[in-house]
Amino acid sequence: MKWLLVACLVACNSKKEPQPAPAPTPAPPPAIDAGVAAGGVDLDGMDRSVKPGDDFFKYANGAWLAKTEIPADRANFGTGAMLVEKTSQRVAELIQDAAKHAAPGSDAKRVGDYFATYMDEAAIEAKGLAPLQPTLDAIAAIHDRVGLSGWLGTTVRCDVDALNNTNFETPNVFGLWVAQDLDDPSRYSPFLLQGGLGLPDRDFYFDPSPKLADIRAKYEAHIAAMLTLAKIADPAAKAKSIVALETALAKAHVTRVVSEDVHQANNHWKRGDLDTKAPGIDWAAFLNAVGLKAATDFTIWQPQAVTGISAAVASQPIETWKSYLVFHTLEHYAPFLPKAFVDEAFAFHGTVLTGTPKLRDRWKRGVDLTSAALGEAVGRLYVEKYFPPAEKARAEAMVKQLIAAFAVRIDHLDWMAPATKARAKQKLAALRVGVGYPNTWRDYSKLEIVAGDAIGNAKRAELFELERNVHKLGQPVDRGEWAMTPQLVNAVNLPVMNALNFPAAILQPPYFDPARPTVMDYGATGATIGHEISHSFDDQGAMFDATGKLANWWTPEDLKHFQASGTKLADEFDHYHPFPDASVNGKLTLSENIADVAGLAVSYDAYRLSLGGKDAPVVDGFTGDQQFFISFAQSWRGKFREAAARRRLLTDGHAPPEYRADTVRNLDAWYAAFGITTGALALPPESRVKVW
Repeated sequence: MKWLLVACLVACNSKKEPQPAPAPTPAPPPAIDAGVAAGGVDLDGMDRSVKPGDDFFKYANGAWLAKTEIPADRANFGTGAMLVEKTSQRVAELIQDAAKHAAPGSDAKRVGDYFATYMDEAAIEAKGLAPLQPTLDAIAAIHDRVGLSGWLGTTVRCDVDALNNTNFETPNVFGLWVAQDLDDPSRYSPFLLQGGLGLPDRDFYFDPSPKLADIRAKYEAHIAAMLTLAKIADPAAKAKSIVALETALAKAHVTRVVSEDVHQANNHWKRGDLDTKAPGIDWAAFLNAVGLKAATDFTIWQPQAVTGISAAVASQPIETWKSYLVFHTLEHYAPFLPKAFVDEAFAFHGTVLTGTPKLRDRWKRGVDLTSAALGEAVGRLYVEKYFPPAEKARAEAMVKQLIAAFAVRIDHLDWMAPATKARAKQKLAALRVGVGYPNTWRDYSKLEIVAGDAIGNAKRAELFELERNVHKLGQPVDRGEWAMTPQLVNAVNLPVMNALNFPAAILQPPYFDPARPTVMDYGATGATIGHEISHSFDDQGAMFDATGKLANWWTPEDLKHFQASGTKLADEFDHYHPFPDASVNGKLTLSENIADVAGLAVSYDAYRLSLGGKDAPVVDGFTGDQQFFISFAQSWRGKFREAAARRRLLTDGHAPPEYRADTVRNLDAWYAAFGITTGALALPPESRVKVW
């Protein structure tokens, strides 16, 4: 994963009032198992009737695919999802303990109170819409463009915490990052991004296919249903006008492929440029509400969208905007509202958009929401119990080995000029890697969590995150800041920081397992580490220098060769068809695919170097190289519901897992390991993509 920089969350203040103590939290059920055996290759999950050269993903996972059902409350399931469930269970137990035993005023107490308040469903049901009524009244009181612009400013938010996976939309027309400036990484800059859509992407508003037309119709019905629950007059007409407004906003949006191009995104505007290049919004009112009144310089990620959305503020009726704001306010806070709102929001965002039939248990949703609000406070509890120093040291040693192997690969590139190699190695040497958790924990002492005030807690947490990020403007850059929480099963590359985060939760079995042959850890976690390192050198990351500055350090000939390899890889993925009428977008997924190919290659090198010239022991009849590649393919074990899979093809920069596993077809060592000369995956040597 990449491009998760540092972002901000904004919400309005709310009144506090004492509430009864939350009800006891039910104990979570046992975590489910993805079927990956700890300690080695999952032999029972393989399908050896499939030839490795025909479909390596099914060879490694075919039996598991045939016998595994996706749990009713999930859009997908696999190795990663199993670890998410396992980690959620652990975190729930830690949070419940904190609610009972943490000292007053401590971060642990804040965590416990936030979770327990959310879990008190009876109290939330009894209050109905009352906690949101001041917000709805304030929207009703908007009477001109200045008031509308100011209110839009109060809704700006960017979701830093990937654990906030509730699928409920936010009422923000613009996203905000506060991150290192691309031209001057020694300072922070506010980044404005396109937003305002309730559907996952602009294509959902325009694609004429029957499937997306049906989704649009169901979205309009969902809007009307939410407004009806809130007793808003004339819900059907308002729903139609909201969809029309969002369609106008979507027309201004740029595509995801364009948004991934950092050169097109690096647009510096002065404060006055907002008024002249994007008229329509009262920018003074908007920025004052965000907390950016004093900001003089901005990075505009999608200028076309900022201009178009601002124009819509002037051209669309204020009453339509007010209806839009009411709906998205209900949508955003639905997790903290009575059950009818929760069920209706899930019926669309869960069932319609991803095909998921069952709402996740409340305790699981509570874990995610608490982690979104108090991520590092929760993470601190997690690592103290579940990430021992020995595993941190083992992971850090593997990181060092992967970086060393990457340096060797740079030295051996026969197509790269010495000057380019020197700059690449300079960047690699400056890479800052965080393993497990940050060196300095975030301070939540100024965040007030009130038992019994679920919506108020959510609003104050969002406002706290906004203020924390806006405060960074003008301050020294902290390259040690984490963009992920320790309890997240994921990893990230931060190109502008030239840094990586490997959270503790991804460094556990079966990805990272001290009980199995080390070669298998290289195939799974090693490939992940290599993937994130390689993001610093993918089609976008390679445009940044060692300091994180957007600067071309390539000779023209080397850059041409590198880009030609990317074009070749994009074409390879364009030919994958998960459905007869839908293919992988090779350009959209190019950065991730480059990182997969290069990351797997460098992890293979590191594994071989770690043996000191010897061969790994044969285990279960598999050589070391075979264990490496099977471990890689089993780490991508996963199944998706059709609706979720189709949505990912349109919106996700990652290719489906089966094609990521089949990346092995580009490595010469895979052919040798399994004796592959023919097969559907087999590529002649000259057609194999070698990046780094």
